[in-house]
Amino acid sequence: MATSTGKALFTPLQIGSITLKNRILMSAMTRNRALNTYPNDLLKEYYVQRTVGGAGLIVSEGILITRQGTEWPHAPGIWDEKHVAGWKNITDAVHQVEGKIYAQVIELIGRIAHPDAPEQKLAGVPVYAPSAIAARGGKYRFLPGEPGNVTVGLMQALSASSASNIVFLIKPTAIDDPRKIIEHYKKAAINAKAAGFDGVEVHAANGYLITQFLDSTSNKRTDEWGGSIENRSRFGLEVLKAVVEIFGPDVAVKISPNGGYNDVGMPLQETLDTFSYFITEADKLGLSYITLVQYHPYFDVVFDGVSRATKHDVIEPYAHLIKNAKVFLNSGVTPEDGEKLVASGKVDGIFIGTNWINHPDVAKRVEHGKPWDNKLNFMTLQSNDAAGYTDYPSAEY
Repeated sequence: MATSTGKALFTPLQIGSITLKNRILMSAMTRNRALNTYPNDLLKEYYVQRTVGGAGLIVSEGILITRQGTEWPHAPGIWDEKHVAGWKNITDAVHQVEGKIYAQVIELIGRIAHPDAPEQKLAGVPVYAPSAIAARGGKYRFLPGEPGNVTVGLMQALSASSASNIVFLIKPTAIDDPRKIIEHYKKAAINAKAAGFDGVEVHAANGYLITQFLDSTSNKRTDEWGGSIENRSRFGLEVLKAVVEIFGPDVAVKISPNGGYNDVGMPLQETLDTFSYFITEADKLGLSYITLVQYHPYFDVVFDGVSRATKHDVIEPYAHLIKNAKVFLNSGVTPEDGEKLVASGKVDGIFIGTNWINHPDVAKRVEHGKPWDNKLNFMTLQSNDAAGYTDYPSAEY
């Protein structure tokens, strides 16, 4: 429930070259309403609603920077001029109602991709990752049989007298030269700039490609991109450098040190050492903000009775390392907690995710003491029309 919590969340904040009107921000959320990867007027309506609803900053849903590697159907892209034009239509509309919007660029998911996903097949390239190590778990509900990350299907071995089904597993292809992938990020930043975004948030969380490089359980490379903490951090840091070349101070990064989701997670001390190094080096690049994703049960998974997450606080060990960028907290943060954290100086603002789905006016409700009382329709989270997307009502003011 939203309540009026005080003044700290409603003070302006400078990030990079722009000023936010408040510190209640809208996190990136995949909603799957693009048509053949192209953003459309339905997306524009969705983002404008939430700008009018008071979001200090909107971060777009994860935008695919190449056709390959998508986990979802109907996710939007940004690799050609038609994508740029579609997003320009959206950013112009957001700016017309005095909003700010970052693009979340995501290359995308590495070993979490599935070779039978339509966009992956159209790309004509294999599923790639830092190392040829499959991720456990997952469920592709839009594919026949709802396969997981590692099981492709059944292969029949026929003999004269019998037939047997043999389950075979797929492993991703190890990336030969990560620099090629970094160039994809740079091109996406160029396109995001042309599309009128105020900045770019690099997704380095949730077990996707950058996290797969960072994590020693998914990265077993023996070259300059694997092994030591410095080497495992190299890919993500080089991505950030490439994007900074295009957007200057208007580049951010989102990280989730607790792991868990998509089968990543290291022992606690290794986690602390790895993310402390990565955060320290990233902060030297003049970023606008660094988002720390705190532990949430939703992002924890269990294999063989053991939790995959490395559960620990993210503010105490990491926030003090950030000397230049602003610090934002994400995942399960309430307005009450956010008000206290911002007022105490522990963080500079908060990202809210799920409640922005069924409340287009999250920030205005907090400001005016209105409850978050729209019931979330889970059946329409990732459908293909306005239902459960742009039809949730705002409160009366």
